[in-house]
Amino acid sequence: MGDSNGRRTTVELLLAACVLLALLLGVFLGVYIARTRNIALGSGVGDYKLAMPSQILDRKGRLITEFFGDDKRDVVPLSEIPKSLIYALITREDSRFFQHHGFSVRGLVRAAWNIATGQYVSGGSTITQQLAGTLYADRSDRTIARKVKELWWALQLERNLTKNQILELYMNEAFFGGGTHGVEAASQFYFGHSVRDITVAESAMLVIQLANPARYSPSRHPDLARKIQRVVLDEMVRNGYVSRDEADRSFNDYWSDFDYTRPAYASAFEENTSRAPYFSEYVRQELDRTLFGKLDYFRDGLVVHTTLDLDFQKIADDVMRRNLKIINATYKAGSGTRLTTVDREVMPAVSLLALGFDLGALDEARRHRSAQRTQDFLVSSINPILEITSQLFGLDGVKEAANAANRVKKVENEKTTVEDALVTLDNSTGEILAMIGGSSWETSRFNRAVDGRIQPGSAIKPLYYSQAISSGKFTPASRIYDGPIVFYGEDGKPYTPSNFLGEWKGSVLLRTALADSMNVPSLQVLDGIGFDAAIDRMSKLLGMEEEKNNPRVFPRVYPLGLGVMSVAPINMARAYATFANQGQEVDPVAIQYIEDREGNIILEPEKELRAEQKRKGRDLQIMSPQAAYVMVSLLESTVDFGTLAGVPWRIGGFDGMPMAGKTGTTQNWSDAWTVGFSPYYTTAIWFGFDKRGATLGLAQTGATAAGPVWGEYMKAIDKNLPRKDFIMPESGLVRLKVDAESGLLPTSFSKKVIDELFIAGTEPRRFDTLQNYRDTRDAELVRKLQESALIQSLGGTGSGGEPERSADSTPPIPPATPPAPSESAGQKNPLLD
Repeated sequence: MGDSNGRRTTVELLLAACVLLALLLGVFLGVYIARTRNIALGSGVGDYKLAMPSQILDRKGRLITEFFGDDKRDVVPLSEIPKSLIYALITREDSRFFQHHGFSVRGLVRAAWNIATGQYVSGGSTITQQLAGTLYADRSDRTIARKVKELWWALQLERNLTKNQILELYMNEAFFGGGTHGVEAASQFYFGHSVRDITVAESAMLVIQLANPARYSPSRHPDLARKIQRVVLDEMVRNGYVSRDEADRSFNDYWSDFDYTRPAYASAFEENTSRAPYFSEYVRQELDRTLFGKLDYFRDGLVVHTTLDLDFQKIADDVMRRNLKIINATYKAGSGTRLTTVDREVMPAVSLLALGFDLGALDEARRHRSAQRTQDFLVSSINPILEITSQLFGLDGVKEAANAANRVKKVENEKTTVEDALVTLDNSTGEILAMIGGSSWETSRFNRAVDGRIQPGSAIKPLYYSQAISSGKFTPASRIYDGPIVFYGEDGKPYTPSNFLGEWKGSVLLRTALADSMNVPSLQVLDGIGFDAAIDRMSKLLGMEEEKNNPRVFPRVYPLGLGVMSVAPINMARAYATFANQGQEVDPVAIQYIEDREGNIILEPEKELRAEQKRKGRDLQIMSPQAAYVMVSLLESTVDFGTLAGVPWRIGGFDGMPMAGKTGTTQNWSDAWTVGFSPYYTTAIWFGFDKRGATLGLAQTGATAAGPVWGEYMKAIDKNLPRKDFIMPESGLVRLKVDAESGLLPTSFSKKVIDELFIAGTEPRRFDTLQNYRDTRDAELVRKLQESALIQSLGGTGSGGEPERSADSTPPIPPATPPAPSESAGQKNPLLD
């Protein structure tokens, strides 16, 4: 009986809820019917406002650039849109489009639940509802009221238009990211050709942009975009829209030809002039992410207040451009002229072209046998003529030859042109103050400062050293052996690293090992704390915590400790800024707030970030202030006597401002890094190549190429600031005198005593009792050698035997007992500074 009453009560509650929902829905519909009476259907609703460019201002209110452009909604009839795109759209967005009458009950319930619980995942809107929202509602407003308004207009669309008309209108109005509306503009933007020529794989890629173009951009997040694209294609195969063979072939063709260096977004803004083009494009991407098509920043007259400092940007531009010329010239002087395919195969054709068309410059290049000059002339002067000729006369073979030459030149430039990147952050706020993403915005829109995937080399070492300091297992005075050691990975493979130029120092203290960027001591530190702890700390500092379990990002192999992974300069900058920020997380931010054309503040990204950081509370602290200060001290040593010691001498000092940092040079000297900070700002600088394979040369390392540039720039931006020291915690640290050789407490026999810094409780408690033994042993050894020499001079024989081996020269037992060696070869040994 009780169960029956319970069931009756449940049913009554459900009925009451349904009645209440129906009443609310009726009220909302009545209100909107009244409000929208006599409003004509059409895509022109709301277009009465005069288009105005959006202004992008720096932190001091100075104009950086303006975003403007014609609103290109090139209307394409549904009959000219390939069916693959229509099928992909229906598969991804609304599988029952041709069966429903404008709405989905299941979708509405799901959307209401998401909104009510605050766990927004998907809106549940049909294609018709999405179109209604685009035309007549604010789709960024995730409320039930907006859903009701969408529903009303969706019903009107279904009543007045056919399904094909709705599809055509949707495909010509939908927002696809990058400031593009409609499938034609989007296809031109993402693929460089008309939607009429779109492939099956491109169709799948295009429709996934509808959900979130910032997240699923194939240029910004290719791995994620590839994964979702594959899901859509598989679903299209299951629905019978495309064959498995066609889907697989199109997918493989798409990614085999994919340009991974393409900028994350391009737009009408590219025709505009910016005082900080890479930063401006980064801001535009952030607007795409935050506004999500809600406002058109090309037409709505927004005023975007950013964090950039144009004074810093000008200094960065001047310093980087001037030094990049020197680095490029040094590289080219060292690389010499090599025989290439052009010399062997193109020169005969060049000769024929020169004679047939009287091209004197081309003939001169041929006669001087300059392959590079010839190739440059072909690409810049001959290829445009060939392309026009092929279009006029339909000569596909000529067009393909021109395209092939362009591709060859592009790849060659990526391998032989030194690029650069710079990003500066405020230590305490994470505000981006300056950004350079490459050598030339006109040549390449790829923002290496943000989207680059570059091996950091030894610049990665401080990240896991910080975990070693936090753990208490290591201190700045820990004694570590620098010499040949075999490390065994989790798979049993042996790995034998070398130091820069193959030099060894014997036993050293941890401070010296990091300052001089010694590889074997660093890997002993990594081995001592373990991969789990090291990767956890590295991922948090880099802002890549969601990737920490991804072996492609953080491989659990020892070369990880030498920087054999991929990061962007902005990730490295935020990691180092954390040290200067007393161990608190630093999250880069570019936009302070946004105003509409009437001056109303509509978004405050920086304020929202601060609120989020406040909610994190203790989780914002990646390491203790004490551990962070020890890391600052260690990195100051790099400038004092380590790999950056030559920088102050070259630039005439830092005018008393404390500086700390670290260099990095990757295998084959392909990349040169310096990342460092003052008490005010952190800057990451990189020089290298877009494609691996070339070398900057032995003389151009992180210390010799990037280091002086970093020093000159940091001195300039700190020039007018009052000198201050790095913030030292009031408690929890101990300064102590230790033996410079052993790192233990000194005795009367210590040859050199130094001051060292420790987290309280980790300082040494033992005295160096070995020093007296060493001195006595060495004296006895000298006496025996002298006696032996005297006996030999008298014609006798000594006691024989080899001299006693120095304790410091005896390699210790490797950190762990190695497993049986694998039959496979050991891992490749990178030479890193």
